[in-house]
Amino acid sequence: MISNVPSPTGAGRKRPTIRDVAREAGVSYATVSRVLNAREWVSPEAVRAVRDAIARTGYTANQHARSLATGRSGSIAFLLTEPQHLLFEDPNYSVLLRGVAQALSDRELTLILMIAATPEERHRAVAYLGGGHVDGVLLVSPHSGDPLLDQLVKAEIPIVACGRVLGYEQAISSVSADDRGGGRSAVEHLFAAGCRRIATIAGPQDTSGGVDRLHGYRDALSAHGIPVDDARIVYGDWSRESGAAGMRTLLSRSPDLDAVFVASDGMAAGTLPVLREAGRSVPADVRIVGFDDSGLAVTLDPPLTTIHHPLDRISEEMVRLLTDVINGRTPLSITVPTTVVVRSSSPA
Repeated sequence: MISNVPSPTGAGRKRPTIRDVAREAGVSYATVSRVLNAREWVSPEAVRAVRDAIARTGYTANQHARSLATGRSGSIAFLLTEPQHLLFEDPNYSVLLRGVAQALSDRELTLILMIAATPEERHRAVAYLGGGHVDGVLLVSPHSGDPLLDQLVKAEIPIVACGRVLGYEQAISSVSADDRGGGRSAVEHLFAAGCRRIATIAGPQDTSGGVDRLHGYRDALSAHGIPVDDARIVYGDWSRESGAAGMRTLLSRSPDLDAVFVASDGMAAGTLPVLREAGRSVPADVRIVGFDDSGLAVTLDPPLTTIHHPLDRISEEMVRLLTDVINGRTPLSITVPTTVVVRSSSPA
């Protein structure tokens, strides 16, 4: 008896191959291979044609066969060197992770999320990454002096970091916001508003963001002929709690301050309740400018003037640069411009 009921998906049907995709797209087998492996020298038109053909044919890569043929796993690690809870509490990490996931998906690469905050987690991470389970690492929030960095470099694992890796600039590729320029722009905005007694809550000085944003603050003061007063500089760890503690310290040291540049939106969020408790109005008495332009900034009262940190572009550039490093290109660093986003905590 002949049945008209369709067979289960894939049953009795030959699995589509790269040659089927090439024929459907009207391009060569080699072009399809270059697109699938995120290689260079493929025109945007050819990439679109191949991806459309993949959708029409239902082609899916045989990762096991590809790994045997290329010696690659097709997997990339997103390695966060901060405690796990910050992945969910700090909006920057979730934005970066989302962008990386999309960029890897576009290249048919698998994302592996890893946390390496404790010595035990670092040991497991190095063992796993050095075992050839991934083709490269996207390193997030590296701290200078962390032995993990030396271990990863010695293992010759392709790495691209979010932000310069202090002490490893020649060995580890990176994609960064213009942290120094952003810090300078933040303080210039405050000068333009008439502020002169400007303090700062700087980030950790074992991170490039913490160092460079503080440099930007110092640059702007020097450009206006104002000596840098160390009493108006305190340091946080990117957390809201450290921002609150820093604000209390600044008010005790420099009660006449009229503005604060805070090196992250998270720390800036911690300053606002402290100022209210002290009877200081924002922005009438004290203006606040943050850094990141995270989703948090628009929810604060008042909404936060901040420096836009282009994490969507940074995530795409990190993945693109890592594929270059995996393919043998020399490590390099990319800097992405920042801009001031004006809101109520320091209006124009």
